[in-house]
Amino acid sequence: MPTLRDASLALAFDHAARSYDALVRANPGYHAHLRRSARRLGRPGGRAPRVLDLGCGTGASTAALLSALPDAEITAVDASAGMLERAAAKRWPDNVTFVHTPAERLAEADVRGPFDAVFAAYLFRNTADPDEVLSAVRDVLAPGGRLAVHDYTLSGKRHHRAVWSAVCTGLLPLTTALGDGALYRHLWRSVIDFDTADLFAARLTAHGFERVRVLPLPGWQTGITHTIVGQVPGEGALA
Repeated sequence: MPTLRDASLALAFDHAARSYDALVRANPGYHAHLRRSARRLGRPGGRAPRVLDLGCGTGASTAALLSALPDAEITAVDASAGMLERAAAKRWPDNVTFVHTPAERLAEADVRGPFDAVFAAYLFRNTADPDEVLSAVRDVLAPGGRLAVHDYTLSGKRHHRAVWSAVCTGLLPLTTALGDGALYRHLWRSVIDFDTADLFAARLTAHGFERVRVLPLPGWQTGITHTIVGQVPGEGALA
C-alpha cells in the first residue's frame, strides 16, 4: 500500500487539522504520554534551555514540553501549514515560537542551533529520509544535548502489531467520513513499515548518539508507543 510523502503528506495534514485535536482527545493517554516523554528529556540546570519541538502538529507536543520545561525557549516547527495554524492560534507564553518548515529544511527557515534538546513526536516515520533528519538534528544539538523521540514504534511482537492494526481499522470509517481516510491509512502503514523501537534506537547510535535507551509507555500503547532517548557526546545543560 503506498504511503504519502512530502508535499502530499503536508496537504493531507492540512485538511485533517480541523478534526485532529478532537480525535487525539479520544485516544486514552495521548497527552499524558507526551508529557511523560517530554520529562524524559531531563530537567534544566542553570539557564533556561533552548528546545526544538520538531513536528509540533497542533501543539500537543509543545504543551507537553511547557509542562516539563516551563522556562525553556521553545521553537516549534511543522511542515503542515494547517496544523501549524491551529497550534499558533492557541494561547502560548512569549517563550514559544512557531515556524513553518519541514524538518529537512531548518536552516532555510532560519531555525539554527545550538539547541539543548530536541523533541520529536510522531515525526520520523513520516519523513522521506529519516537518516537525513537525524543528521540535521545531530547538527543543531549542543554538546551534551538530548533527543527524545516519541512515536508509535512497535516492539516487533506479533501481538502488538495486531493491536495497532485493529485500532487503526476501527478508526478508518470515521476518518474516511471526515475526508481523511488516505491520511489515516498512511499513518497505519507508516508504523507497520517503519523501524521497530530497537531498530530505531540503533539508528540513533549509528548517528553518534550515546546513552540511547528505549523506554516503554503504559496502557493500550504498551509495546506500540515508546520514548527513545539519546545524547550527543559532551557536557550538556540538561541533567
